[in-house]
Amino acid sequence: MRYVENKQEVDEIINDSFLKIFNNLAKYDHSQPFKAWIRKIIVNTAIDHFRKNQQFNYNNQSNIEDIGDVEVDENIISKISSEEILLLINKLSPSYRIVFNLFVIEGYTHREIADMLGISEGTSKSNLMDARKKLQGLIRSTYPYHSYQFKLSKIHEN
Repeated sequence: MRYVENKQEVDEIINDSFLKIFNNLAKYDHSQPFKAWIRKIIVNTAIDHFRKNQQFNYNNQSNIEDIGDVEVDENIISKISSEEILLLINKLSPSYRIVFNLFVIEGYTHREIADMLGISEGTSKSNLMDARKKLQGLIRSTYPYHSYQFKLSKIHEN
């Protein structure tokens, strides 16, 4: 659900992923963790789905230098359930959501994201910063009674 907007797309990605897993089971390297292998297939299938179904519009992207720090209260992050966080992430545009997920949640570098999505490293960084700003706004509008002093960029930064 972190990569797509509806349950039907999730089902499609899961089905495609399991088909790839079963078709490539003989290629599995038993010296590596099985769970990590499956996870990588599912994430790559979600990325393939995104590339196939989405149009990137990078003509109006901000320069990374133009984006300031994103701040949010550290305590609010601990008070939001994972389901609530997922709902907020899913409100991001597809290009912001996929970069945010790949960088913050999956742990890919901007170089890896750029290679996977066919974009520049700067665009990856810009989309991440824009996603963080949009999430900040969503958090502020959803939880307006908290102060904002913690920098979201401290959660995960490369």
